[in-house]
Amino acid sequence: MRTLGVDLAAATRKTAAAVIDWTGGAAQLVHLSLDVTDEEIVDLFGSTDMTGIDCPVGWPDAFLPFLAGHLKFDAHPVLDHDGIEGRRLLAYRDTDRFITGKTGLIPLSVSADRLAHPAMRCAVIQAKIARDHGPQPRDGSGRLAEVYPAASLKLWGIHSRGYKGRGAPESERLRLILDNLETAAPWLDLAGHRDDLAASDDMFDAVIASLTARAVSLGQTLQPTTDHGAAALSEGWIHVPSGRLADLTEQPGQPGSPGSPD
Repeated sequence: MRTLGVDLAAATRKTAAAVIDWTGGAAQLVHLSLDVTDEEIVDLFGSTDMTGIDCPVGWPDAFLPFLAGHLKFDAHPVLDHDGIEGRRLLAYRDTDRFITGKTGLIPLSVSADRLAHPAMRCAVIQAKIARDHGPQPRDGSGRLAEVYPAASLKLWGIHSRGYKGRGAPESERLRLILDNLETAAPWLDLAGHRDDLAASDDMFDAVIASLTARAVSLGQTLQPTTDHGAAALSEGWIHVPSGRLADLTEQPGQPGSPGSPD
């Protein structure tokens, strides 16, 4: 199995991709790149089994009727979201609220924060994948899943605060987090890319996205409940780990793994 992780930004220069090859209980980083284009992402998607993308794949269900009502001077769907609580429904998806409840982390809003531009690019990339490889369900039940590296690290027990940025404190924190990852996952071969990862939080996040994609493929992530199912199909669903980092080395069919009779 090969998993692709993408840390998606609005601009290619801040977009990173990482491919991990999983063989015989071990994993090797076989591709790592920065300044990644849409076409490269689509090509890598086609040559891997599961992709984790660090970017919202959809918008809140309430957002489109709100905009349509505003455009058409239809007051009803606009007034439905009067006040701060109404606006929260426009800003955050079901999955965002679910993640906050499970991890304490608050995902950035796709409709009211810095994620808006990357999300627009992500929508275009999803359309290109659909054109070349078939449409992918937004709930992650296909070969593309939305992931959240900070939440993955937290649930795997790796402290990961304050590593975003280019300053000396951020770089030192990123090196420490990378040390902790290597200690927790001795089966992960970074294949000479350690210095690159220590120097780029974007490439590091792409690796965590690829690890999370493996968790998705093994059924080791928190799934939408029946209460969230319909929204997950339209808004998207953030997949975060439900098991240990060490569990990623399981092979499908092993005792205790998805698909196993035990």
